[in-house]
Amino acid sequence: RQRERNAERDIHVDQSLPLFLSLFLSLSLQKRAKGQYLFFKVCEHLNLLEKDYFGLTLQYCSSSSSCRNSQWQFAFNVKFYPPDPSQLTEDITRYLLCLQLRQDVSSGRLPCSFVTHALLGSYTLQAELGDYDPEEQRLDSIADFQFAPSQTKELEEKVVELHKSHRGMTPAQADVQFLENAKKLSMYGVDLHHAKVCQCDSEGVDIMLGVCANGLLIYKDRLRINRFAWPKILKISYKRSNFYIKIRPGEAEQFESTVGFKLPNHRAAKRVWKVCVEHHTFFRLTNPEQPTKSKFLTLGSKFRYSGRTQAQTRQASTLIDRPAPYFERTSSKRISRSLDGGTLFFFICTGLQNT
Repeated sequence: RQRERNAERDIHVDQSLPLFLSLFLSLSLQKRAKGQYLFFKVCEHLNLLEKDYFGLTLQYCSSSSSCRNSQWQFAFNVKFYPPDPSQLTEDITRYLLCLQLRQDVSSGRLPCSFVTHALLGSYTLQAELGDYDPEEQRLDSIADFQFAPSQTKELEEKVVELHKSHRGMTPAQADVQFLENAKKLSMYGVDLHHAKVCQCDSEGVDIMLGVCANGLLIYKDRLRINRFAWPKILKISYKRSNFYIKIRPGEAEQFESTVGFKLPNHRAAKRVWKVCVEHHTFFRLTNPEQPTKSKFLTLGSKFRYSGRTQAQTRQASTLIDRPAPYFERTSSKRISRSLDGGTLFFFICTGLQNT
């Protein structure tokens, strides 16, 4: 039994799932190892130094899935979308962000206009295929790439037309141009959560709560109806399935006000609270606050974001001194739409069951 407790697990990628790299990772993990250790080992394998923008999430198996009790499926994805991707230091970091955004765009998670879909698609082709070649890049082969959730022949023709204008652009330069255009999208870096506005005399209005680098956004019918910047928010909390924000009074107001939102359940309310904690700390603070000094995050949970802030990450990035790491580029060809559009890749953790 003691031997089983100390058993090691292999971490590997299920080759039936979409990968952004030809990745096979095998490492030793104690049963009681923390998720942070696993995340660091994955980043080490990817040769990724600017890792604070990324994270791992545990994918829960549905009742219809074939996951065994001894397996855990994880996803590697972007956690914090940098407002200005040009401040990223290394090509591999920009490339990983590009991959995330390609999936966000093609899945519909990041809405775009026709023109933007075409422009982003053209930079994707330049990064993956190089200069336009009429002999190799026929329109029927371009159709194998996924640029939008509802892709038309008209869009593919426009992508090819724009691709021709990028001659001479390197893959890294194409990534930079892709990011410069993607960051301008209104939903760039917004983490959405279903909710209702708390009302005493009714069930509330269906909305979406969006957490981003600048604060909390409120959407109704895909239109932004309100915005609470981080400096405007005095306190956030949750209780049961309700999430609350205390708002600083405006120039014409005398008292603070509290706005409440109804989430589907307690777990969803805590999830929104936690995402707000992480985004506020990462983007607004120079250093993570110590629990005893925090006033902004005093209610709802003892959770505190303990990672590096964006300011610390940028400072650390200025100290990077190494040759640009080599990495293989993947294809944006169509993948199963049943997969999560917000995931860069999946991998499976297998091992002995707990005893």
